[in-house]
Amino acid sequence: MHPIHKQLQSIASFTAGDDTEIREVLHPKNDGVDFGFSLAHAALQPGEASRPHVLHGRSETYIIVQGQGKAFVAGQIMEARPGSVIFIPPGAEQYIKNTGEEPLHFWCVVCPPWTAETEEVD
Repeated sequence: MHPIHKQLQSIASFTAGDDTEIREVLHPKNDGVDFGFSLAHAALQPGEASRPHVLHGRSETYIIVQGQGKAFVAGQIMEARPGSVIFIPPGAEQYIKNTGEEPLHFWCVVCPPWTAETEEVD
């Protein structure tokens, strides 16, 4: 296995199916290494929210690094602010809303790695 080094700013962003701006940072399909997880950086502008979605057979963890929001997970509402870590079990409906005045930035760790086939977006 070889080390991998990337700069977030140099990774192209795209709008994911759940309407978040995503930068796919580490993924076995892109990096040729079986990490057992995928790592993406997500952003939502003030007032924006991701679309409700479910990851089948995969857990997801949000790590909030900037901004303010609310995470909606399996019917529960959780504060999302810098330092918040939110674990989302497989099959739980989830979405997150930026309730602040600045962009909401967070890391998304999906285990096993995210695939389009296992994501169901409302």
